[in-house]
Amino acid sequence: MRRHQTEKIGNVLRDLMREQGLETPLAEHRIVEAWPRVVGPSIDAYTGQIYVRNGVLYVQIRSASLRQNLMMTQQALLARLCEQAGETIVTRIHFF
Repeated sequence: MRRHQTEKIGNVLRDLMREQGLETPLAEHRIVEAWPRVVGPSIDAYTGQIYVRNGVLYVQIRSASLRQNLMMTQQALLARLCEQAGETIVTRIHFF
């Protein structure tokens, strides 16, 4: 017997995650995990708390001068983070 309405497992899992409300938290986790790869170890060493809330990535930077430099490159960082995560879940970065 042959089945005619088969779906790819990736599509089924994506739909299940969306139904269970897990798609957004997973994407937010990927953004947080991508931070060290995007900024590198020297900047990551000055990073404290990092989390996503309401489409904004909050990043604690322990150096005022580094925080100023990162603010100027915010759009480039945001683009690289979204590229690493595979989707645009964050629209802004707030450094504190």
